[in-house]
Amino acid sequence: MIYVSVSYNYSPAFKSPESWFKRTELYAGILEHLSKTHTVINVKQIDYKGEHLYKGVQYRFVNFGKKKTYFPFQLNRFVKNLKPDVVIVQGLHHPLQLMQLRFLLDKKTKIIAHHHAEKPFTGFKKYIQRMADIYVDAYMFASRDMGLEWVKNGNIVFGKKIHEVMEVSSNFYPIKKEAAKLKTGVEGGLVFLWVGRLNANKDPLNVVRAFLKFASANRNAHLYMIYQTDELLGEIKELLNKSAVKNNILLIGAIAYNELLYWYNSADFIVSGSYYEGSGTAICEAMSCGCIPIVTDIFSFRMITDNGNCGILYDAGSETELLTALKQTGHLDLAEKRSRCLSYFKSNLSFEAIAKRIQEIVAALQP
Repeated sequence: MIYVSVSYNYSPAFKSPESWFKRTELYAGILEHLSKTHTVINVKQIDYKGEHLYKGVQYRFVNFGKKKTYFPFQLNRFVKNLKPDVVIVQGLHHPLQLMQLRFLLDKKTKIIAHHHAEKPFTGFKKYIQRMADIYVDAYMFASRDMGLEWVKNGNIVFGKKIHEVMEVSSNFYPIKKEAAKLKTGVEGGLVFLWVGRLNANKDPLNVVRAFLKFASANRNAHLYMIYQTDELLGEIKELLNKSAVKNNILLIGAIAYNELLYWYNSADFIVSGSYYEGSGTAICEAMSCGCIPIVTDIFSFRMITDNGNCGILYDAGSETELLTALKQTGHLDLAEKRSRCLSYFKSNLSFEAIAKRIQEIVAALQP
């Protein structure tokens, strides 16, 4: 069977295949596992033209010189000429382009649309998405409930087309905590980790406020915060400067991506305050190392944590609920929770598990 993955986004900042491979390793592993039993072709528009075979996937880099087009005839014709059995359209914000693709493809070819954190369109564009739904055979959302919100909003007509498939996975793995801590310098009792932007959606202020209260009665607990952007860093520093336990929160800042392996393996818990996530890359990566999630009760995190069986869920924005969740950590069987995280990651969140799920969806679509 021939699988073709295509994106209608043009990414001119990437000028070589190697730069694109590095950028997409959290997604590409899915296609790599599919390629073990199928022909997989990934079509992408970057500032480069050429064909490359990389980890079993046939890459077709094309550049039609257009940053954005609502009528991508050349790209759609290119996909058609690959004679795919299945086309995975990456992203849900190109309904017009998808409809044109459907008209070109063989009638037997299946189209699967893969959600990547997009929010449903409103206004006129909403009805374009609704029209495109007729031509989509299946949707993949990190959480089925998240997909059903699109149905509720009227952007997707048929809820039966929605399938729960994780968007990304992780190349990280467990190593001995002692070895990891030698790399990170982490010390003390319970270790909590934050990985993410310091913006309003991630709500680091609520996390810091709750943790400072928790640390007042648990002086051996430490929260390490790794972040690539610092929108709310000033407010966080103000909170720390007013606290007697400010040294229990350490602001690490940006680090090299590969170093996260050691940080995830140094920590007992990964903490998030997000109001919305399309999936939850950092949480997935942390769980691949056996790090236990304490995260908000949102659609994607329910799925990632197996409805809280692998961690603790709390209401987004609630300092009281987060503090209660933090207090629960002192009574958990950490070894059992860690084992549960690793097992669930392997069976549901790993590249292998995602590829298997996609194959099951495709098999069910066959007449």
